Amino acid sequence: MSPAGAQKSSPLTLVLMVASASIGGTLQYGYNLAIMNAPTTFIQTFINETFLERWDIQLEDYQVTLVWTIIVSIFSLGGFAGAIIAGPMTIRFGRKKCLLLNNVFLMAGALLAVTSRAAKSFEMIIISRVLVGINAGISMNVQPMYFGESAPKHLRGAISLSSAVFTAFGVVLGQVVGLREILGSEPCWQYLLASNAVPGLIQLLTLPWFPESPRYLLIDRGDKEACINALRRLRGCEVQNSELDEILQEQAETKGLRPRRPWELFTDRSVRWQLISVMVISSAMQLCGNDSIYFYASYVFKEAGVSNEKIQYITIGTGTCEFTACIMCNLLIERKGRRFMLMGGYILMTVWAVVFTIALSLEHYVSWMPYLSMACIFTYILSFGMGPAGVTGVLPTEIFNQTARPAAYMIAGSMMWINLFITGMLFPFLVRELSEYCFVPFGVVCMLSALFVGLFLPETKGKSLSAITSEFHKLNFKGQDEMCVSTQAQYQLGEVCLSSSL
Repeated sequence: MSPAGAQKSSPLTLVLMVASASIGGTLQYGYNLAIMNAPTTFIQTFINETFLERWDIQLEDYQVTLVWTIIVSIFSLGGFAGAIIAGPMTIRFGRKKCLLLNNVFLMAGALLAVTSRAAKSFEMIIISRVLVGINAGISMNVQPMYFGESAPKHLRGAISLSSAVFTAFGVVLGQVVGLREILGSEPCWQYLLASNAVPGLIQLLTLPWFPESPRYLLIDRGDKEACINALRRLRGCEVQNSELDEILQEQAETKGLRPRRPWELFTDRSVRWQLISVMVISSAMQLCGNDSIYFYASYVFKEAGVSNEKIQYITIGTGTCEFTACIMCNLLIERKGRRFMLMGGYILMTVWAVVFTIALSLEHYVSWMPYLSMACIFTYILSFGMGPAGVTGVLPTEIFNQTARPAAYMIAGSMMWINLFITGMLFPFLVRELSEYCFVPFGVVCMLSALFVGLFLPETKGKSLSAITSEFHKLNFKGQDEMCVSTQAQYQLGEVCLSSSL
C-alpha cells in the first residue's frame, strides 16, 4: 500500500505523526547540542595533529580553543540559515515534504562527519556542523507549524509543546550516547558526530505515511477533499463542522492574499504587537542563559567535589531535568494557559538566578554552598522546561494567520539562532569578567521577560485565531481606537443636539 493510499482511520494517527516528525525534527536540535560535549578533548587533539601533519605547526592552546569554538558555534549560524530558508520551503513544498527534504542536509552532514577522521580534515567537521545546523533551523520552524495546524484546538498547545519535549529528549539521548562506554571514547568520536543520521533515517521511513497539514491543504492548496481526508485520519473520526468552518473562515479571510514576506510584517501595523511578542519571547529563550548553564554545570560540579569520572553521569541529570519539566508543562499547558506557564517560568528563573549568584559568592565561606549551586542548576533548568522551552514555539502558530505564519517563524527562528550564537560566544567572557556574578545578566533578562508577558501578551488557550487577533487589535490600534470612540461620541452628541433643536 502506498503512503498516499493509507486511509485507515485511527485515533493514534496524530500521536504517531507527532513522534515521527519529532524524531527527525526538533530531537535533532537537542541531540546535536549534547553530543559535542563528550568529544571536546579528542577533536581538539585531532585539530592539533592535523595542523602538525599538514604544515608542521604546533598550535597554541588558545588557537586550538578558537578552532573548537568555531566548530561548536557554526552550528548556530547554520541554524540561522535554516530558519531563513524554512519559510519559502514550507510555502513551496508544504509542511510534511519540507521536513522530509530537510534530511538531505542531515545526511550530507553525517557523511562528512564520519569520513572527516579518515580524510584528516577538521574543515569537514565545520561544514558538517553547518549542514546539521541548517537541518535543525528548518525543523525548529516547520515542525511546530505542522503540529499547530494539524492539532484540534483543545490540544493545540499540548501537541505543539511536544516539539520541546522531543528537544529535551534529544539532549538526554545525546548525553547518554556520548558516554565513554558508548560512543564518547577516543576511537569512536567520528561515529558519535554522525549518529544523528539514525533519527533522520527513522523519519524518512515513517513520515511519508502520515497526512499533510489540513490547513495547508485547504488554505494554501485549495484542496478541500484532501483537507477533510487529512482531518478524518488525524482525528480518527468524522470531521466536526465547527473545525472545518474555522479553517474555511481563515481561508476566506486570506483568499487572494499571497504569503507574506518577513520585511512586510515589520511595516504592517495590524501585526505589530504579535511581531514584537514573538521577537521578544524568542530572543529571551536564548538570552536567559539556559543552554549556557549546561557548559557551566561541569565547573559547579567540580567545585562541589564531584570527581571528573562521575561528572558525565551527573550531567545527564541536567538533560533529564528539562525533559521531565517539558512533560509536566505538556500536561499543564491546556489547564493553566500559555501566559501563566511562560510568566511563571521566567519568574522562577529570576529567583534561581539570584539564589545561584548568592551561592557562588559564598561558596568559599560556607561549606554546603557548592551543593546549593548544584541544586540551583537543576531548578533553573526545571523552571525553563516548565514554561519558556515549550510555550515559545507555540506562539507564532496561534497569533499569526496562514499567510503570515511562515514569515513569522522565519523571524522568530532568526532571533533564536542569532541570540544562541551571541550567548554562546559571550558566555566564556561573562564567566571570566563577572566571575560569580555571571548570572546577573541572565536574571535581568528573565525578570524583564516576565514583565513583558504579564503586561502585553494576551492568553491564547482554546481561542480561535479571530478572537486572538481582536485582542491584539486593541494593542495595535490603541490610540486610533480611542480617537474613533471619541469622534463617534461627538458625532452622536451632535445628532442629538440637532434633533432637539428641530
